[in-house]
Amino acid sequence: MLGQGVLRACLLDEEVTEVVAVVRRPLGRTHERLREVAHQDFTDFSAIAGELSGADACFFCLGVSSVGRGAAEYQRITYDYTVAAAHTVAADHPDLTFTYISGEGTDSSEHGRSAWGRVKGRTENALLSMDMRAYMFRPGYVQPMHGETPRTLWYRPLYVLGSVLYPLLRRVAARHVSSTELLGRAMLAVVRLEGGGPHILHSPEINRLGA
Repeated sequence: MLGQGVLRACLLDEEVTEVVAVVRRPLGRTHERLREVAHQDFTDFSAIAGELSGADACFFCLGVSSVGRGAAEYQRITYDYTVAAAHTVAADHPDLTFTYISGEGTDSSEHGRSAWGRVKGRTENALLSMDMRAYMFRPGYVQPMHGETPRTLWYRPLYVLGSVLYPLLRRVAARHVSSTELLGRAMLAVVRLEGGGPHILHSPEINRLGA
């Protein structure tokens, strides 16, 4: 769902000359500045490294809930996939901006009680240690604004309810609420910081950059 919002922001921004989307299955949309690259093994992107070379930024939006998943599977999707992508796109490219959607509650110490928070924290720490411009996005609740749909079916009724409550949530819990539109624009905005600014961003920073 968040990736759909980021893709929309990229295609609306005329300064973005091309978007290369690495996918397992077709996105179901076309645009003159969108190019899809089909790939199946997200632990190894070497086969498509040539398709990704020369990029100014990588917006890594892949992620899953830890609910109902074993520790090994969650680790593979959250940590292994992300770090493999970062190593490929950032190879010999220290000026590349890598933005990673983590989440509120991520544990940078890697020693907290929450297993998912520790894995997210380990992933963030690995990215921040690499030779590239890395930004960690830690949104709380994110409201879809333009028809974006979560892939997880049981999330969908929650977002229908959220759309009704969103104006109230923005008033009473503004520090923990954002939207797909603001998130997408904020991810583009950090590329223009050229490595400056805070490298871990929560909802208030995301909303300010995306406004």
